[in-house]
Amino acid sequence: MDLETAAEVFTALRPRLFGIAYRMLSSVSEAEDLVQDVWLRWQTTDRSAVLNPAAFLATATTRLAINALQSARVRRETYIGPWLPEPVDTSADPYLGAERGEALEFAALMLMEKLTPNERAAYVLREAFDYGYAQIADILQSTEPAVRQLVSRARKHVTGQRRAAVSPDAQKELLVTFIAAARSGEMDALEKLFAGSVASVSDGNGAYQVSRHPVVGVTKVARFLATVSDWFWNGAETAFVQVNGQSAVVIRRGGETYGILTVSAVDDGIDQVLWLLNPEKNGAVSQN
Repeated sequence: MDLETAAEVFTALRPRLFGIAYRMLSSVSEAEDLVQDVWLRWQTTDRSAVLNPAAFLATATTRLAINALQSARVRRETYIGPWLPEPVDTSADPYLGAERGEALEFAALMLMEKLTPNERAAYVLREAFDYGYAQIADILQSTEPAVRQLVSRARKHVTGQRRAAVSPDAQKELLVTFIAAARSGEMDALEKLFAGSVASVSDGNGAYQVSRHPVVGVTKVARFLATVSDWFWNGAETAFVQVNGQSAVVIRRGGETYGILTVSAVDDGIDQVLWLLNPEKNGAVSQN
């Protein structure tokens, strides 16, 4: 396989490789760097010995992601305040090259942070890309029974810790209603939107006026939002975008992007209010 053909093969598979890397690392920038590393390796590989390029590239991506995830966790220990996944714009490619949009929403990515790297890899490959257990075993240099156990443990953690989310339309409607209530600062209106387990989580890595601790509980979250409403929304403009398969809003002040806000919700209301206020993480989201 000459280099031109190799480039065509890689380009066709790149969306899937990025999809694997992003779900593993929860970071657009780190996923892009990793996929670039895979491309460099693909150029220098003896491609005449590669029988299945798709399998080879997926294997390289997954193994590099496992190593990168271990390093990323060490770096995140010095992060100031809550750490949230880096949002990715899914308006153009809602599944990031996957057959399904599994393991992409913030709630799932946050739960996946608790998995071991191998559990996370097995879960992503199985749930998001429908790889067979034998294929995953080859990628992870494991056995099929062991992979089944990895997927089972990961699935129990991710699905067992979270109730079923509402439909995308319902999520957007709740987000619209939430923004109106948050702007007004009316506690009663806010409280009616929340599930009993609601938490407001702000990712700012120590930025000024960004909460460094999650606020949990209906009354506490409503009071927090009512308190900041007097200044937070002054001069703020919002524009809807789609991140991680969900509706979100870009918050701008003076024409500059301040952050991204989204909510996740279950049957009895909003259970997470997520504030992405670290400017280093928001560059991948469309600001049109």
